[in-house]
Amino acid sequence: MDLHLKKKVVIITGGSRGIGRATAHRFAQEGAHLAVCARGEEGLQRVLKELRSLGARAWGQTEDVTVTDSTRAFIEGAAEEFGGIDVLINNVGGSSGGSLEESTDEDWQRTFDLNLFHAVRSTRLAVPHMRKRGAGSVVTISSISGWKPSPGAQYGAAKAAEMFLAGSLALQLAPDNIRVNTVCPGSIMIPGGGWARFEKNNPEDYERFRTREFPAQRLGTAEEIADAVVFVASDRASWINGASLPVDGGQGRPSAF
Repeated sequence: MDLHLKKKVVIITGGSRGIGRATAHRFAQEGAHLAVCARGEEGLQRVLKELRSLGARAWGQTEDVTVTDSTRAFIEGAAEEFGGIDVLINNVGGSSGGSLEESTDEDWQRTFDLNLFHAVRSTRLAVPHMRKRGAGSVVTISSISGWKPSPGAQYGAAKAAEMFLAGSLALQLAPDNIRVNTVCPGSIMIPGGGWARFEKNNPEDYERFRTREFPAQRLGTAEEIADAVVFVASDRASWINGASLPVDGGQGRPSAF
């Protein structure tokens, strides 16, 4: 299936590893132009080299997505480099702090900055460029934690807010032919990632989690999430708007405990 992404300008926040990196690779394979950001220069240069080896035109910048000026420099730099913006993937996320009584106001603020507010900043800055093109697509990487609660309250609350944000912005931006959706991964096994470390350090707990919560008896992969993201972002998904798509293999709870 041709996803009509050839030479489309795609921006991905946090594109140097995990789901962001896999998504950048998928877009490159579809012939898109890529702008990616990362916190570290080494990881950024590595993924840019990978994308160019796939034949993509790729540009990037180190960025702190919790800082408006840094985000503006990245978004505006991408628009200047490629002459516009067609697709925005809000991929950066994370969590700070522990349980309710162990977490601080700063932990909650940091978690919302990394997730919800980063998506707000990036989308606000990208939309004027999409409007100039006459169309656009925004996909935020949320999580099934947004509607299947786990002990990480601040993370789940931020992810639920991302889903609400997408639905609201879909209504606001539909007259501009700009679609806004979320893709909601379940637990994803990424080499060197959190679940890989959990499997190594807590093998018995991991096995209970894997066999209890997953009909297929395995966690998902970054590439499986990337396939869904690229489709939802593409013109082939033109009638998908304001949606939150779970990509979790039928997972039960998003927590091992």
